[in-house]
Amino acid sequence: MRKLIILLILACLNGPFAAAQNPEPVALSDSSSWCMVLIPDPQTYTKFDYNHPTFELMMHWIKQNKRRLNIRLVLCTGDLVEQNQRTVPDGVNGNLPSDKQWQFVSDAFGILDDVVPYILCTGNHDHGFDRAENRYSQLNSFFPANRKSLYTGLLKGMFKNEAGIPTLENAWYEFQAPGGDRFLIVSLEFNPRAAVVAEAKALANKPEYSEHKVIYLTHSYMDSKGRRIEKEGYKITDVTCGKALWEKLVEPSANSSMVLCGHVVDEMSHRGHVGFRTDKNRAGRTVNQMMFNAQAEGGGWHGNGGDGWLRILEFHPDGKTVTVHTFSPLFAVSPSTVGLSLRTEPYDHFSFSLE
Repeated sequence: MRKLIILLILACLNGPFAAAQNPEPVALSDSSSWCMVLIPDPQTYTKFDYNHPTFELMMHWIKQNKRRLNIRLVLCTGDLVEQNQRTVPDGVNGNLPSDKQWQFVSDAFGILDDVVPYILCTGNHDHGFDRAENRYSQLNSFFPANRKSLYTGLLKGMFKNEAGIPTLENAWYEFQAPGGDRFLIVSLEFNPRAAVVAEAKALANKPEYSEHKVIYLTHSYMDSKGRRIEKEGYKITDVTCGKALWEKLVEPSANSSMVLCGHVVDEMSHRGHVGFRTDKNRAGRTVNQMMFNAQAEGGGWHGNGGDGWLRILEFHPDGKTVTVHTFSPLFAVSPSTVGLSLRTEPYDHFSFSLE
């Protein structure tokens, strides 16, 4: 029944009547562009069963608009669940046990399994008991490398997790854009271990990737003011926080192009959920670094999960320009709120250049 309601809402949003009365608020700047969608931390959608329909709506919207916006790839910033291995929820910070949270987020991304490839990374809440007391994660049980999903067509390899098992906690993917540009996307565990950072650096420096644009996807890296994180207070050891990750991996690699992360809420306003900065790597090329989160919007830590916000990264046909659109399918479904569905602040709607 819940899925039927979501599909009916989307039918109204995308049907002929809606097109005439309520045009889509987000559109390509250039009809020849292609898009990557960035999903912020889903944990608050996941931990309460009554928030599940909003996250499902986001997935269905991507599916419905894949062709219109030429969506080729979806990335998620981690914290897929609120607690990785809690068997009894406390009813305050979630009303579902961890296995139900993992099953939901697996099913929700399953909406895209045969539609568009998606790439995930793990956050602090995806490890340990509640949050990174150790590095054990249930990710591999719900998102295995052999899942019947389009991401397996991009997956090229995996580094070993702390238990010595190759999983998607640390993995790399190759993606060729419609214009021919090639991307190497490296997904890294929360506060990656030194050995993983060294392996990722060696990978990026391989001759076969010298002409690729490298995108690093990791959960925790910088805050809303663009300050790279120097230290975090979790129990896990052998960690590489944002500042050290820049110094040991991103800056030394000549083909570093982007870093995408989530994790941080500096203040409860939207501004405290987003950050952006650019720096030159050792080869003198610009590296664009973006933090995008939404988990405390729509009512705070125990709210609706994030008001449905996602980011659409529009890659223009010149192979250099990327335009950022910050959009909420949740607000877009109703004529009374559609005017709120597209953010226009300079930190939400802007362009940057890839070298």
